[in-house]
Amino acid sequence: MAALEAAGPPQGSVRIPIAVIGNTVFPALVLLFFVVPIPEVRGDPVTATSAVAQLAVLAVMSTCLFTFGVGVAEDRAPSWDGYVRTLPAGPTPRLAGRLLNGLVFALLGLLPVIAVAVLIAGALPFLFAGLAISYTMPVKAALAVAQLLLFPLAFAGGLFLPPDTFPGWLDGLSRLLPTRVPRDLLVTVLTGTPPSTAAVTMLAVWTVLLAALAVWAYQRDEGRRFR
Repeated sequence: MAALEAAGPPQGSVRIPIAVIGNTVFPALVLLFFVVPIPEVRGDPVTATSAVAQLAVLAVMSTCLFTFGVGVAEDRAPSWDGYVRTLPAGPTPRLAGRLLNGLVFALLGLLPVIAVAVLIAGALPFLFAGLAISYTMPVKAALAVAQLLLFPLAFAGGLFLPPDTFPGWLDGLSRLLPTRVPRDLLVTVLTGTPPSTAAVTMLAVWTVLLAALAVWAYQRDEGRRFR
Protein backbone atom coordinates (compact mmCIF):
# COMPACT_ATOMS: atom_id res chain seq x y z
CA MET A 1 0.00 0.00 0.00
CA ALA A 2 2.80 2.38 0.90
CA ALA A 3 4.56 1.65 -2.37
CA LEU A 4 1.40 2.45 -4.31
CA GLU A 5 0.92 5.71 -2.43
CA ALA A 6 4.49 6.64 -3.29
CA ALA A 7 3.65 6.77 -6.97
CA GLY A 8 1.63 9.97 -6.65
CA PRO A 9 3.36 12.18 -9.26
CA PRO A 10 2.65 9.97 -12.29
CA GLN A 11 -1.12 10.11 -11.80
CA GLY A 12 -1.01 13.86 -11.15
CA SER A 13 0.93 14.55 -14.32
CA VAL A 14 -1.22 12.32 -16.52
CA ARG A 15 -4.41 13.95 -15.23
CA ILE A 16 -3.30 17.30 -16.68
CA PRO A 17 -3.58 16.93 -20.48
CA ILE A 18 -1.77 20.19 -21.22
CA ALA A 19 1.29 18.87 -19.36
CA VAL A 20 1.43 15.86 -21.68
CA ILE A 21 0.66 17.86 -24.82
CA GLY A 22 3.11 20.64 -24.03
CA ASN A 23 5.93 18.25 -23.24
CA THR A 24 5.28 16.31 -26.46
CA VAL A 25 4.80 19.25 -28.82
CA PHE A 26 7.50 21.69 -27.63
CA PRO A 27 10.57 19.84 -29.02
CA ALA A 28 8.81 19.25 -32.33
CA LEU A 29 7.91 22.94 -32.62
CA VAL A 30 11.52 23.96 -31.98
CA LEU A 31 12.58 21.49 -34.67
CA LEU A 32 10.01 22.90 -37.09
CA PHE A 33 10.84 26.58 -36.57
CA PHE A 34 14.56 26.60 -35.81
CA VAL A 35 15.98 23.60 -37.70
CA VAL A 36 13.85 22.78 -40.73
CA PRO A 37 13.92 26.31 -42.28
CA ILE A 38 17.74 26.41 -42.40
CA PRO A 39 18.96 25.15 -45.82
CA GLU A 40 22.45 24.37 -44.51
CA VAL A 41 20.99 22.03 -41.92
CA ARG A 42 18.54 20.34 -44.27
CA GLY A 43 21.24 19.73 -46.86
CA ASP A 44 23.77 18.07 -44.57
CA PRO A 45 22.69 14.72 -43.03
CA VAL A 46 25.25 14.93 -40.23
CA THR A 47 24.25 18.48 -39.28
CA ALA A 48 20.56 17.60 -39.43
CA THR A 49 21.10 14.52 -37.27
CA SER A 50 23.07 16.56 -34.75
CA ALA A 51 20.29 19.17 -34.60
CA VAL A 52 17.70 16.49 -33.88
CA ALA A 53 19.95 15.01 -31.19
CA GLN A 54 20.27 18.42 -29.52
CA LEU A 55 16.48 18.81 -29.37
CA ALA A 56 16.10 15.32 -27.99
CA VAL A 57 18.41 16.21 -25.10
CA LEU A 58 16.50 19.48 -24.61
CA ALA A 59 13.23 17.54 -24.33
CA VAL A 60 14.69 15.24 -21.68
CA MET A 61 16.27 18.10 -19.74
CA SER A 62 13.07 20.15 -19.69
CA THR A 63 10.99 17.19 -18.58
CA CYS A 64 13.32 16.24 -15.75
CA LEU A 65 13.83 19.74 -14.35
CA PHE A 66 10.13 20.57 -14.25
CA THR A 67 8.76 17.11 -13.38
CA PHE A 68 11.11 16.77 -10.44
CA GLY A 69 12.25 20.32 -9.71
CA VAL A 70 8.69 21.63 -9.49
CA GLY A 71 6.42 18.58 -9.26
CA VAL A 72 8.08 17.09 -6.20
CA ALA A 73 8.12 20.47 -4.46
CA GLU A 74 4.36 20.67 -5.01
CA ASP A 75 3.95 17.19 -3.54
CA ARG A 76 5.84 18.21 -0.41
CA ALA A 77 3.49 21.11 0.31
CA PRO A 78 0.31 19.21 1.42
CA SER A 79 0.22 17.52 4.81
CA TRP A 80 -0.52 14.20 3.08
CA ASP A 81 3.10 14.01 1.96
CA GLY A 82 4.24 14.08 5.57
CA TYR A 83 2.00 11.13 6.37
CA VAL A 84 3.17 9.09 3.38
CA ARG A 85 6.79 9.60 4.36
CA THR A 86 6.14 8.10 7.80
CA LEU A 87 4.99 4.79 6.28
CA PRO A 88 7.30 1.79 6.76
CA ALA A 89 8.14 1.39 3.05
CA GLY A 90 10.85 4.05 3.30
CA PRO A 91 12.10 6.42 0.59
CA THR A 92 13.00 3.77 -2.02
CA PRO A 93 9.48 3.26 -3.53
CA ARG A 94 8.91 7.02 -3.64
CA LEU A 95 12.18 7.80 -5.39
CA ALA A 96 11.79 4.83 -7.77
CA GLY A 97 8.28 6.01 -8.68
CA ARG A 98 9.53 9.51 -9.37
CA LEU A 99 12.38 8.26 -11.55
CA LEU A 100 10.00 6.06 -13.54
CA ASN A 101 7.61 8.99 -13.94
CA GLY A 102 10.37 11.22 -15.29
CA LEU A 103 11.56 8.60 -17.77
CA VAL A 104 8.02 8.03 -19.08
CA PHE A 105 7.44 11.73 -19.67
CA ALA A 106 10.89 12.09 -21.20
CA LEU A 107 9.98 9.41 -23.72
CA LEU A 108 6.73 11.24 -24.49
CA GLY A 109 8.75 14.33 -25.28
CA LEU A 110 11.03 12.34 -27.57
CA LEU A 111 8.37 10.55 -29.62
CA PRO A 112 7.92 13.32 -32.22
CA VAL A 113 11.69 13.77 -32.51
CA ILE A 114 13.61 10.56 -31.82
CA ALA A 115 13.80 7.76 -29.26
CA VAL A 116 17.30 6.52 -28.47
CA ALA A 117 18.34 4.38 -25.52
CA VAL A 118 21.43 6.50 -24.73
CA LEU A 119 19.09 9.30 -23.57
CA ILE A 120 18.06 7.21 -20.58
CA ALA A 121 21.61 7.46 -19.24
CA GLY A 122 21.83 11.10 -20.29
CA ALA A 123 18.62 11.88 -18.40
CA LEU A 124 19.92 10.72 -15.02
CA PRO A 125 21.86 13.90 -14.11
CA PHE A 126 18.75 16.01 -14.79
CA LEU A 127 16.54 13.64 -12.82
CA PHE A 128 18.79 13.95 -9.79
CA ALA A 129 19.17 17.71 -10.27
CA GLY A 130 15.39 18.08 -10.24
CA LEU A 131 15.11 16.02 -7.06
CA ALA A 132 17.81 18.11 -5.39
CA ILE A 133 15.92 21.31 -6.27
CA SER A 134 12.56 20.03 -5.12
CA TYR A 135 13.76 18.75 -1.74
CA THR A 136 15.57 21.98 -0.83
CA MET A 137 13.06 24.63 -1.97
CA PRO A 138 9.35 25.48 -1.81
CA VAL A 139 7.25 25.36 -4.97
CA LYS A 140 7.68 28.96 -6.15
CA ALA A 141 11.42 28.96 -5.61
CA ALA A 142 11.77 25.56 -7.30
CA LEU A 143 9.88 26.81 -10.36
CA ALA A 144 12.12 29.87 -10.63
CA VAL A 145 15.32 27.86 -10.27
CA ALA A 146 14.19 25.28 -12.84
CA GLN A 147 13.45 28.07 -15.31
CA LEU A 148 16.76 29.80 -14.62
CA LEU A 149 18.71 26.58 -15.15
CA LEU A 150 16.92 25.37 -18.27
CA PHE A 151 17.78 27.98 -20.88
CA PRO A 152 21.35 28.94 -19.87
CA LEU A 153 22.38 25.29 -19.60
CA ALA A 154 20.58 24.41 -22.83
CA PHE A 155 22.27 27.24 -24.72
CA ALA A 156 25.74 26.71 -23.27
CA GLY A 157 25.41 22.96 -23.78
CA GLY A 158 24.80 23.34 -27.52
CA LEU A 159 21.12 22.39 -27.51
CA PHE A 160 19.96 25.51 -29.39
CA LEU A 161 22.97 26.27 -31.58
CA PRO A 162 25.59 23.81 -32.87
CA PRO A 163 28.70 23.91 -30.66
CA ASP A 164 30.75 24.30 -33.83
CA THR A 165 29.61 27.93 -33.87
CA PHE A 166 30.89 28.61 -30.34
CA PRO A 167 34.07 30.59 -29.68
CA GLY A 168 36.91 28.55 -28.26
CA TRP A 169 36.44 29.54 -24.62
CA LEU A 170 32.71 28.75 -24.70
CA ASP A 171 33.27 25.43 -26.44
CA GLY A 172 35.77 24.40 -23.78
CA LEU A 173 33.41 25.39 -20.96
CA SER A 174 30.49 23.73 -22.74
CA ARG A 175 32.21 20.34 -22.78
CA LEU A 176 32.12 20.27 -18.97
CA LEU A 177 28.37 20.88 -18.67
CA PRO A 178 25.79 18.12 -18.07
CA THR A 179 23.84 19.34 -21.12
CA ARG A 180 26.75 19.13 -23.58
CA VAL A 181 27.77 15.62 -22.51
CA PRO A 182 24.57 13.75 -23.51
CA ARG A 183 24.31 15.91 -26.63
CA ASP A 184 27.76 14.80 -27.81
CA LEU A 185 27.15 11.17 -26.91
CA LEU A 186 23.84 11.09 -28.76
CA VAL A 187 25.41 12.67 -31.85
CA THR A 188 28.12 10.00 -31.88
CA VAL A 189 25.51 7.25 -31.63
CA LEU A 190 23.39 8.68 -34.45
CA THR A 191 26.30 9.46 -36.77
CA GLY A 192 28.19 6.23 -36.16
CA THR A 193 31.35 7.82 -34.76
CA PRO A 194 33.16 6.41 -31.69
CA PRO A 195 32.04 7.99 -28.40
CA SER A 196 34.42 10.29 -26.61
CA THR A 197 35.99 8.85 -23.47
CA ALA A 198 35.92 12.32 -21.91
CA ALA A 199 32.17 12.65 -22.55
CA VAL A 200 31.43 9.24 -21.01
CA THR A 201 33.58 10.13 -18.00
CA MET A 202 31.86 13.50 -17.54
CA LEU A 203 28.43 11.84 -17.74
CA ALA A 204 29.42 9.42 -14.98
CA VAL A 205 30.85 12.25 -12.87
CA TRP A 206 27.72 14.43 -13.19
CA THR A 207 25.46 11.47 -12.47
CA VAL A 208 27.32 10.55 -9.28
CA LEU A 209 27.64 14.15 -8.06
CA LEU A 210 23.98 15.04 -8.64
CA ALA A 211 22.79 11.72 -7.23
CA ALA A 212 24.74 12.44 -4.06
CA LEU A 213 23.24 15.94 -3.96
CA ALA A 214 19.73 14.52 -4.36
CA VAL A 215 20.28 12.03 -1.53
CA TRP A 216 21.65 14.79 0.71
CA ALA A 217 18.67 17.02 -0.09
CA TYR A 218 16.21 14.22 0.70
CA GLN A 219 17.92 13.38 4.00
CA ARG A 220 18.10 17.07 4.92
CA ASP A 221 14.38 17.50 4.27
CA GLU A 222 13.65 14.29 6.18
CA GLY A 223 15.63 15.54 9.15
CA ARG A 224 13.92 18.95 9.20
CA ARG A 225 10.37 17.63 8.96
CA PHE A 226 10.45 14.45 11.06
CA ARG A 227 13.06 14.96 13.80
